[in-house]
This record gives sequence, C-alpha cells and structure tokens, in this order.
Amino acid sequence: MVEFAPLFVPLERRLQTFAVLQLIFSYLALHLIFCVVFIGLLFTRFWMISILYAIWWYLDRDTPRKAGRQIASIKHWTIWKYMKDYFPISLVKTAELDPSRNYLAGFHPHGVLATGAFINLCTEGTGFSSVFPGIRSYLMMMHWCFWVPIYRDYIMFSGLVSSDKESADHILSRKGGGNLLSIVVGGVQESLTARPGAYKLVLRNRKGFIRLALMHGADLVPIFSFGENDIYEQVENSPGSWLRWFQDQLHKSIRGSIPVFYGRGIFQYSFGLMPYRRPITTVVGKPIEVQKTLHPSQEEVDRLHQRYMKELENLFEAHKLKYNVPRDQHLEIC
Repeated sequence: MVEFAPLFVPLERRLQTFAVLQLIFSYLALHLIFCVVFIGLLFTRFWMISILYAIWWYLDRDTPRKAGRQIASIKHWTIWKYMKDYFPISLVKTAELDPSRNYLAGFHPHGVLATGAFINLCTEGTGFSSVFPGIRSYLMMMHWCFWVPIYRDYIMFSGLVSSDKESADHILSRKGGGNLLSIVVGGVQESLTARPGAYKLVLRNRKGFIRLALMHGADLVPIFSFGENDIYEQVENSPGSWLRWFQDQLHKSIRGSIPVFYGRGIFQYSFGLMPYRRPITTVVGKPIEVQKTLHPSQEEVDRLHQRYMKELENLFEAHKLKYNVPRDQHLEIC
C-alpha cells in the first residue's frame, strides 16, 4: 500500500524537498547528462563549443589535484540550507582547530552517498566557517569524477578535490596552515554495508591516510557522522549473496561499485530515491597531534593508526547516547 504525502504542506518543506532532489540528481544523473551534451554538440553546428571546452579541459587538467577551484559565493547558496533542514543535518565541534596547522580528517561512516560529509564540509549549510574560523575545508572524491566534462568544474566549486596522493600532498604541504582535508576512509566498500542501525567501518587495513599525516606533520581529526547510515535502506546484499558477489567483483575490477539503495519518493513515502527525513549529526573530534616524519616506518604508521582507531571509538562512545544509539552498540571495525 502506497502512503502518499499530504496534498498541502508548508512551502518551506517543499523547498527542502526540491533542494535534496537537486542533490540526488547531481549524484546520480548530472555527470551522464554533461557527457551526452558534450559529445552530442560535436555532431551539431555548435561543435566548436565542445572543442573549445576540450582545450580548456586539457589546460586545466591538473587543477583537481591542486586544491581545485573553490568559489565562496557558491558555498553560501541558500539551497544548501534547505538541504540541511530537510534531514536536518548539524555540525558539532568538540575542540578548536588551530588555523596555523594543517589537518587530515577521517570521515566515518561513508553512508550511501556521504551526504553529511558534503553538506557539512563542502557548503556553508551548517556554517562550517563560523564553527571553525580560519579553516579552509576540502573533501576528496573519486578521481574519475574529474574526467567528466563540465561536471568536474561544478564539483570543484564547492571544495571537492581528486582522491589521489598528489592532491593530498598539495593541500597538506601548503604553508601557513588553515587547511582541512577530509577523506571518507571506508570508501565504496563501506557504502555497501550502509543501512539503518549499521555501525560497521572499513578501517582496520586503511593506513594510507595515516602515512600521509606523518609525512606532512598534519594533525589527524576523527569525524563520526551519527545518522549517516539511516537515511537509506539497501537491497539485501549480505556476504555470500549473488548481489554482494557482483558488487565485490565490480569493486575489484574498477575500484568502484554500486550500492542498490532506496528511500522514499517526492510525493509518497513508500519507495523512491529520495532519502528519508532522518537527522544526521556530524561530530568533529579532538585533533591528534602528529610529528612530521618524512619517511615513516611501518611500525610508526601502525602505532598512529591504532591511536586513531582508539580516539574514533572514544568519540563514538562519548556521544552515542545523545543521538539515540543503544548503550550496548559499539563500532565494528573491519
């Protein structure tokens, strides 16, 4: 039985729904549309537009690996506040970030679409610059996204950068400090386990970001986003199922995969690709001081990695009861 939304709802809620619809459209379809337009123009009298853009694209090819191209006015668009209010999403600070330092943050969990990471760290929807004055935020995204014409420019405007070592090196080596580079550590593999009530993190063997922090002397910041996994359901894909087998094979082949998720619709609550209106609270932990070590040994990496996992677990335990996580629920790190 389909449960329809009320016919008459406040305009504010309609605007919130439209804002999130635009976000889902950007995630799932906008890159495909830009590809079709770019290629399609080549077969029309407007072919020169694609040629000129291709030249620009080539000349600008390194920008996603060199801190991107943030535009402050775009980060302050009103639409981000409507997106934030839809769930709602909030940002919680537990400690100050010194603007004279550079930081490398691990964001957990990935969720299906890393919605909390984007809204909190790439927009001013929750007032990041007011919460952390003097800090410029960047969020890593899969590098192939920056090979999509026009889309690459669109996502760079809000602070998204390519997820490769060169990109991280560029940001973390910037003189003067004040840079926060965030990595959704669990990646696509973690997104396959994202469903309401799940607290499983892919972290135990993810140590590359720890090595980066040591090489640059960037303080580590654990971030846990309560509710990130609650806004979508997933089709059953437990280990051993045919769907999980396909997703794992796809991940091995192209380093990416496809979570088969569902939520609510625009005018009904029973099915669709819109996320559920459930709160997301992103808690930014206390920085872990890191001494610069140009050539860290595996032992040093392992030691810092253990400390990072412990601090992340402490952050989760200290705040879980505030955000309706059962007392006997703990993080499952694999």
